[in-house]
Amino acid sequence: MKPAFAMALSLVAGTSVAQQSPVADDHPAIELRQYKIAPGKRDAMIALFERVFVDSQETVGARLVGQFRDMEDADRFTWIRAFPNMATRQRSLNDFYFGPTWHAHRGEANAMLVDNDNVLLLRPAWRGSGFAAPASGRAAIGAPAPAAGVVVAIIHYLWKAPDEGFATFFRDRVAPRLHSTGLPVIGAYVPEEQANNFPRLPVRQGEKLFVWFSRANDRAAFDRAMRQLVRSKAWKDDVAGGLRDAEERRPQVLYLAPTPRSTLR
Repeated sequence: MKPAFAMALSLVAGTSVAQQSPVADDHPAIELRQYKIAPGKRDAMIALFERVFVDSQETVGARLVGQFRDMEDADRFTWIRAFPNMATRQRSLNDFYFGPTWHAHRGEANAMLVDNDNVLLLRPAWRGSGFAAPASGRAAIGAPAPAAGVVVAIIHYLWKAPDEGFATFFRDRVAPRLHSTGLPVIGAYVPEEQANNFPRLPVRQGEKLFVWFSRANDRAAFDRAMRQLVRSKAWKDDVAGGLRDAEERRPQVLYLAPTPRSTLR
């Protein structure tokens, strides 16, 4: 079954990003990582990840933006990792993957992984469109999970590179409409042009796409707001045609439930 949001998007041949609170791009290089986990092992993978791989990565210079259960795929674990720049990314990944924590636990983690190559290496679509620094600290290991809503990631597949007009269109035309409906854009990103500088970990390169993130109290609230928006005259007159012309195929919509130690919630 198609997600309700994707169906709403198809009604106007597109979708887009909302506007978020003020953002500091102090970690602008991000990885959106979607892992396929062995059947029935996702909870065990998340428990291991949050116990041994979150703090250890941040110690060597990464920021773990968020960890999530995919709400539509019981065997998918999605997480976001960020770096101040590409040079720091290379150093941090080298230090982590050749360091003691990964060495000690890689066998246990790899035994639960089916595929970990679905990775997008991204940068902010415009100045100020990256994730804001966390508003509060990360939950301690084993602490009760803080209240959380749903985080939604939307990936638009485009005919042209997003810098050839789509990012500006989204910023100036789409995001304000989303914001007016109460859907915050908490991040908007395009592919990083620099080559993957840690080739031991493959990333998807050469794709024309645009990724944005929002959040809501729950999935029903997000879908309800989107349906209302795409049916509005303002959206049809000002947004729908531009989306239809820009998109090569239907956008991918990820509904993501934050794990207990995710700071993006």
